[in-house]
Amino acid sequence: MSQPSVDQGFRPPQQARSRESLHKVLAAAEHVLAAQGIEEFTVGAVAEQAGMSVGAIYRRFSGKNQLLYAVKDQLLGQLETGVGEALRTAAPGLGGIVGAFVRALADTFARHDRIFPELLDSQRAEGRDRGLQALATIQRDFVDAVRPCLPEVRRPDREEAVRMVARTLIGSCVHRAASGRFWPDGLSWDAWAVETTGMALAYLGSPGSPGGS
Repeated sequence: MSQPSVDQGFRPPQQARSRESLHKVLAAAEHVLAAQGIEEFTVGAVAEQAGMSVGAIYRRFSGKNQLLYAVKDQLLGQLETGVGEALRTAAPGLGGIVGAFVRALADTFARHDRIFPELLDSQRAEGRDRGLQALATIQRDFVDAVRPCLPEVRRPDREEAVRMVARTLIGSCVHRAASGRFWPDGLSWDAWAVETTGMALAYLGSPGSPGGS
């Protein structure tokens, strides 16, 4: 789990037993979010799911908002780690890197498809800065991974085109997760990843219009 901001006031425990207890609490919190949504999310509900006392959770967290932040931080850390690992092990070439990036996004969001929509609503959940930090990290990792493949990009401004693709792919994934319950597209996350990869590669492989990039 990544280091939360000072403003949130939470610090990961150092002892193994305390880390196991924290993992149990966060797993229970994820379950409550997935099953009941953020409106029904309470410290009491998490304590019941974890088989712990409410007091035990309050000894670690100041309340509901700090607990939500810890869940969001953990999931965003998984996103950062998953994307980074996928890019390091991607097949050579532009297609392999773009495909690995999109697949890593899709896999992470698919595993938590009932939780991310709740946590991505920055008006209700804490940690907007943490979310933006995660998005900036995975965008930077993607741009760095594609840089050796820039000769394959046919856009006039190759690096700008790669940054454009990164932001578009990330934005599309986040939007799909946040709006999928209300505006379904009829695709599985696997199908979405295949189609989205194809669109990104088509853009990078086209020369663009004479009047601009």
